[in-house]
Order: sequence, then structure tokens, then C-alpha cells
Amino acid sequence: MKHNIILTKKSKSVKGTVHLTGSKSECNRALIIEALSSGKVKVENISDAADTATLLQVLSHKPKVESQQQNDSGLETQDLRLVNIGPAGTAMRFLTAYFTLQAEEVILTGSARMKQRPIGILVDALRELGAEIDYVENEGFPPIKLKGSLVQLSNKVSIKGNISSQYITALLLIAARLPFGLELHIEGELTSRPYVEMTLAMLQSAGIQHTWTDSVISIPNQEFAETSLHVEPDWSAASYWYAIAALADEAELFLPGLTRYSLQGDSVITEIMANFGITSQFKDGGVYLTKEAKPLARKIFDLKSCPDLAQTIIVVCAALGHEATFTGLETLKIKETDRIKALQNELAKIGVKLVEKGEVYKLDCSEKLIPERIFVDTYEDHRMAMAFAPLALLIPEVEIEDADVVEKSYPAFWKDLEKVGFGEEVKG
Repeated sequence: MKHNIILTKKSKSVKGTVHLTGSKSECNRALIIEALSSGKVKVENISDAADTATLLQVLSHKPKVESQQQNDSGLETQDLRLVNIGPAGTAMRFLTAYFTLQAEEVILTGSARMKQRPIGILVDALRELGAEIDYVENEGFPPIKLKGSLVQLSNKVSIKGNISSQYITALLLIAARLPFGLELHIEGELTSRPYVEMTLAMLQSAGIQHTWTDSVISIPNQEFAETSLHVEPDWSAASYWYAIAALADEAELFLPGLTRYSLQGDSVITEIMANFGITSQFKDGGVYLTKEAKPLARKIFDLKSCPDLAQTIIVVCAALGHEATFTGLETLKIKETDRIKALQNELAKIGVKLVEKGEVYKLDCSEKLIPERIFVDTYEDHRMAMAFAPLALLIPEVEIEDADVVEKSYPAFWKDLEKVGFGEEVKG
């Protein structure tokens, strides 16, 4: 049963310490590396995110074999392992590549929304390498059947750079285990480059060497080293506290464990939120956030390298009446929901329009209003819930639909809000 939550915040001041869970992006990469390393790599500080829990369960345990009967997903499985990852998009992409190397045949499926999220580009690339993958329902979309035990036909594959970086990461993660390695050619401009750099840095920490020359990343066949991968707290989760600081009158927040030089691309939130008067001071093993009054000078935000920050930044700009322009949002339409449409729908409730002109988006705040109450639909998207929650600093009552959706990446979000003075009422 879905539960809504009503947020209030009488004081416009926010102070406190918030301990964030491990990064979902880092942790999911680390878990695949651990699984491919034959026990040589260990993961520390595993994330509490539901997506990570799903991936960990798949990698740790073999579900029972379904035998020539229809399972609860409605799929006919004949002595195959059925892996249902629900709404976990990262798990879908990473496991698609991972299972091509396993000595088993599986059907990989997910939620209704997951079956609408494309996987064809990754499947095509894996087929070029020699993988046997079939679509079970609709061409180009999950569920898929993977035979495993890939017999490598080629070590060269090309993939477009302006698609989800998770496709590229999925290929890079398995590259060292391919008999002839991998030479990955990236066509055109690379979207979300920091996520690819994170993948390569984590592989390097696990002993896997690579070369990256122009648009070609090469990883030869090689062994993993014995090591531990420590997962840093989640900068994506930190972004919501930056948004809270930006909408507060006063803010003094401490986020332990975060470092200035992070593998996570979303750490760029420190630079972006400096535009809103938020100062980040790294000391005492974490980052202190403080706010000072500052007029917003920057009007154009290119979020190509950090699309998961888009909702957070767009909502902050809308709430403050800043008619900013945004680029680099191309991947938002194939996320947990169509995030562009979802933002347009929900921002309309405070009189703000997100106008789309080709690949450029602009906020029109000319009719902005601050109602006494707002109901926010979340579209089964964790980031919609968390991006709109800070509005409680401006709007007396903010009701968030399906509050449990935050479990996907930040299960303690509502509890953490309560600790710093947000009032909460659960409905349903």
C-alpha cells in the first residue's frame, strides 16, 4: 500500500548533521567488480539503497529454478533462472552484461516501467562481441533471455556517446574478463563522462588497467588484484541537502564522509550551488554547508555530465523565481519516468513553466505562486520525491505521493528531514 507524507517546516533555518548512505553509483559498480573478481575484491560501506539491495541479492543468491510453468511475472520459463530486478535500472544494464559471462541461462526482467526503458543499444553491442541474447516480449526492451558463457567473436564495438553512460559502464565492467579484452569506440560526444571516469577509476583500484585515447577505451584481458573498494557516501543524496540550504533563510549542515576529490560526478553540486550562495568547506572528515545571501549570476546550467542533479537544480531555480536555462537533459526522458514531463506537470502547480525548445529548456517564472498547500505526484521516481521535498521551506504544506519511493536510493531521507526540524504526517 502506498503512503503519502505531508511535510511542514515552521522555521526557515536548517541546522544539523546528516549521515548519508553509500553511493548507489559507486556501490553497484563495486558489487559487479567483486562478483567478477572470483573473491579477490571486497566491498566496504555497502549502500542502503533498494537498487543496491536488489543487485546484491541477485549476485549473492540463486533463486529457485522455475520449471516449465508460468511464474508470478507471467513469463514462461523452462528450467531457466528468472531474475526480476523490479525498477532497478542500473542493475538491469549491469546484469545484462554480467550474465553473458556466467555459465547459466537466465531471463532478466523488471517492473512495468522497466519494460518500457530501452536496452537495445547494449544488447546490440554485446551481440557483436558474441553474446546470445533474445527479446522475450518487445524488440529492444526487457525482458531478455541470455544464454551466458559468451564465446567472443570480436573485441571491438562501437557505441554512441550521447546515450546512457550505464550502457558503456556495463561493457567496461566485463571487459577484463573477455578472452580478447575490449576496444570500445565512443561515437560522438560523450554524455555523463564523469560516470565513465568513475567506472574506470574503480576498475583501476581493483587492478584493471586501461588506455583512453581520443574516443577509444581499451581494456585487455587481465586479472583482478586483491583489494578492498570503499564506497563513499552518496553525492546524489547530498544534492537534496544543498537544495534545502538554498531554499532556507539560514543553513548550517554537516555531511560526514564526503570528500573534495570524489569519483562521483554529482560532487559538482558544490560548484553549482555556489551560485545560490552555498559555501562548501571540507574539514573534520566531511563537508560543511553554509548559506550567505547572493544574487544568482549564472543563468545557463549544462547538466550533461550530471543529469541526476537536474530535478534538484530545476526545482530550486523555479522556487526562487530564477528563469534559468538548462541543457544536457537528453537522457531524462528514459529514466524511472519521463522526468521532463514530470517536472513540467509538477512545476505547473506553482505556476512555473519548463519550456522545451529542441535540446534547450528554459524556466518561465512570470506566473510563479506560493500556494498554502501543494500535492506532488512522484511517478514512481525517487528523485521527484526528494527534489520537491525542499519546497516545504516555502510552502506551508507539501504532500508527497508514494513516499516510500525514496527507498530506491535514499531510504532514510524522511527520517533525516525529521532530525533537522521538518514536521511529517503520514497518510494512507
